[in-house]
Amino acid sequence: MHEPLLDVQDLSVSFTVDGKVTKAVRGVSFYINKGETLSLVGESGSGKSVSALSIMRLLPAPQAHHPSGRITFQDQDLIAAPEQIMRGIRGKKISMVFQEPMNSLNPLHAIERQVSEILQIHQGMGTLDARKRTVELLEKVGLDEPEKRLGAYPHQLSGGQRQRVMIAIALANKPDLLIADEPTTALDVTVQAQILNLLKDLQAELGMAVLLITHDLAVVRKMADRVCVMTQGRIVERGDTEEVFQAPKHAYTQHLIAAEPKGEPPPGDPQAPVVMSTSHMRVWFPIKKGVLRRTVDHVKAVDDVSFDLRAGETIGIVGESGSGKTTLGLALLRLISSRGHIAFDNQDIENFKTKDMRPLRREMQIVFQDPFGSLSPRLPVGDIVMEGLGLYGKAPTGPERRRLIGAVLEEVGLISDMQDRYPHEFSGGQRQRIAIARALILKPKFIMLDEPTSALDMSVQAQIVDLLRGLQQRHHLAYLFISHDLKVVRAMANYVLVMKAGKVVEQGSANNIFDHPKTDYTRALMAAAFDLETANYEN
Repeated sequence: MHEPLLDVQDLSVSFTVDGKVTKAVRGVSFYINKGETLSLVGESGSGKSVSALSIMRLLPAPQAHHPSGRITFQDQDLIAAPEQIMRGIRGKKISMVFQEPMNSLNPLHAIERQVSEILQIHQGMGTLDARKRTVELLEKVGLDEPEKRLGAYPHQLSGGQRQRVMIAIALANKPDLLIADEPTTALDVTVQAQILNLLKDLQAELGMAVLLITHDLAVVRKMADRVCVMTQGRIVERGDTEEVFQAPKHAYTQHLIAAEPKGEPPPGDPQAPVVMSTSHMRVWFPIKKGVLRRTVDHVKAVDDVSFDLRAGETIGIVGESGSGKTTLGLALLRLISSRGHIAFDNQDIENFKTKDMRPLRREMQIVFQDPFGSLSPRLPVGDIVMEGLGLYGKAPTGPERRRLIGAVLEEVGLISDMQDRYPHEFSGGQRQRIAIARALILKPKFIMLDEPTSALDMSVQAQIVDLLRGLQQRHHLAYLFISHDLKVVRAMANYVLVMKAGKVVEQGSANNIFDHPKTDYTRALMAAAFDLETANYEN
C-alpha cells in the first residue's frame, strides 16, 4: 500500500478562553490518498472544520493548541513545521475553499488582483503572465466572460460566481490537496450541482485529493470515496461511502441518515377563508441614468404574480437567488412598494400607508433565515419574545408576564426557565425556536417564513419542520414559505409557486409540481434537489 498523501494521527484540539478549556477535537485519525475524496461529515460543533483548519495551521494562537496528534503531509509534520515552511505549503500544496465566499474574498479588491496575487506570491509571475493565467483559471472554473469579470468586485457577482472565483484561487497553483469546507451550503440547488460537478471534473484533471467538510449527506454520497462521521469531537464511524450509507453501524450515523425532513403538510381546506391574496403584483425598481436621472428601464423583481393563501395552508415559493421570492413576501407585508391588488383578511391593503398597516402588524409576522442575526444580543429571551406585545398591544407584567412567555416557549419545544438567558447561550435550532415563539405570542393569522431552516443542520431542520407543521394545525396558521431547499418545501407546502427572474414560471399543487413538473426550469430545480447526477441546467 502506498503512503497516504495526508495522514492525521490522534489529533486533539483544545481552546483556552478566560482560563476555561474546551476540547473541540478528541483523538481523531484519518488519511487521504492521492486523487481520492474523503468526507468529514457531522453536525455543527462536531469538530469537522476545526480538524481541517488544523491541517492548514489556521486556528487562532495561543487560544488553540494540540494536546496530542501528528499531521503528516508528504513526509512533513505540519504541526511541528516552522511558519516559513507552512507559508510555502498554504495555497500552493494545500488549498482551501470556504463556505461563504463573500466573507473570504476581499471586498476592496477586484477579482483579477485576488486571483493573480497567489500566482505572483508562489510562482513569481509578472503582471502580464499572471493576468493571462487568471483568465485561463476563471475560464476553467466556468465563469462566463472571464476577461470582462477581471475588474469586477465580489459584490457584483452572484453567490455561484463568487464560489467559482474562490475555486480558481484555490486551484491556481495546482495543489495536491484541496480542503472544501461546506463549499455549497450557501448556494442554490442548481448552482450547488454545477459547483460539485466542476470540482469532480477539476479533481480528475489535476489528480488532486479532496477533503470535503459538510453536513449535507446528499453531497457526501455524490462526491466522496470514503467517509468519516464525526460527533462531539470524535470519529464514530468510517468506511467506504456506499457501505456507510447502506449499512450504518453507529446510532449517530443512523440518526443523520434518517434526519432528512419527511412527511407531508397538513391537508388544506378549500373552504377555509382566504387570509392573504394578491393579483397581478409587480415590484419594479427603476434604472436611472444621465445628469437628469431619467428612468431608462426597470429591474422587474416581481412581475405579474397572483395567488390566494387560505387559513391552515402553506404556499411554498421556490427559485434561485434573485428570482424575487423575498421581494414578493416583503411586498405582501407592505414593507416595500408594489403595484397590483393585495388583500389581507378581506381588507384591501395595497394602498395602506405605514399608519394604516400598524393595527394589522400583530397578525402578520416574519421568521427570518438567520435567527442569530434577527435576535437582539443585548436582550434576554423573555424580553425578545414579549417585545411584540409591547409594540402592538398591552403587555402583561409580573407573574402573568413570566407565565405567558413560559407557555409560548414550551409550545415551541423550549423550557420556561430559558426566558432569562441570552441568544448566544443557545444553539442555532433553539434560536430559531425563539424567533418562532416571538411571532407566535402575537397570535398571528399569517407568517412569512423566509428560509427558516437553511442555516440549520439536517436533523435540526427536520425538528423545525415538524414544529411548524404542528403549530399550523393547532392555530390554523397561513404560511408563506420561502426557500431554495426543495426537500423542505415538499415537507411543508400544499401549493407551490416556482419563480425565475421575477416571474412565476409554474404554479400548482405541491404534488403536481414535484411529481409532474412542466417547465425545463422546474425540472432542473427538481433534478438538482433530488438527483444531483442529472442536474445540468445553466442560468
